[in-house]
Amino acid sequence: MNDFFHKLKWVEYSPEVSSLLAQEVPMDITPMASGLEADVFQISTQDSAFVLKVWNRNSKPDISVQYKLLKALHHQRIAASKPLGWGMDQDHHQVLLTSFDGAPLHKLNKAKLTELAAILAEVHKIPLETLDSLTVPTYNFVKYFFPGVDRHPDIKERLIMLVEQSKMEQKSLIHGDYHLGNIVETDGKCTIIDWTNVQLGDPRYDIAWSIILIWIYVNERHSAAFRSLFLTKYSYTGEELELFEALACLRWILLNRFGNLPQRNNTITTVRTILTQNKYLNEALL
Repeated sequence: MNDFFHKLKWVEYSPEVSSLLAQEVPMDITPMASGLEADVFQISTQDSAFVLKVWNRNSKPDISVQYKLLKALHHQRIAASKPLGWGMDQDHHQVLLTSFDGAPLHKLNKAKLTELAAILAEVHKIPLETLDSLTVPTYNFVKYFFPGVDRHPDIKERLIMLVEQSKMEQKSLIHGDYHLGNIVETDGKCTIIDWTNVQLGDPRYDIAWSIILIWIYVNERHSAAFRSLFLTKYSYTGEELELFEALACLRWILLNRFGNLPQRNNTITTVRTILTQNKYLNEALL
């Protein structure tokens, strides 16, 4: 695996990468939990640890954008990983090397939820003109977040109706996939990872996706507390968030139909509860 690292073709990289390549220090490269888009590895030396992400699946994002954005975010002290380099492997898959910022959260309480809400709010408040002239991508909301929805008319019909009602404004920086699996912690400090879906979007969707995933994979109580925190930080109404939560839940249902999402014993029961409690949805969607 040392050989694999040294054969990467770097396009942009930091002094840390130059030092690793020049010294040819021994490395321990171990697989980490990976998502739907890429393989992830922890690279450890005697003195340091890094994360290498390899986009070797169907997803082909422009990693140069993510690299430049992470540099700008890190410079502004946003809770994001420090980018160290990006390039290609021998199979022309894009790779990104970042700092290693800890392990997934193990304890969730009111204080931690408050911190997580504040971190996301800081992302949404970033003035776009401070991002070093970086062009942040804007996507068609339906095509980007609901791939393949044309094959599911029951979801698409409700989706189009809700998008029209939402008066969506894609004017702020959003993470695009803010959930507990994309937050790590070390020494009490939280860091957001996996900025693959970063774009100009509507903060209400970013918030709603995180609320729904906490409800599905943690519990309703923590989700409700998280929701209340956002209602105090933003000028949004509960009804606004309910509509965007409906959009987020529709996305979960669509992705679940593709079989791409983790499930526990009570997952479907929890989703059914969400569908019955949200006035824009119904359990027939399951």
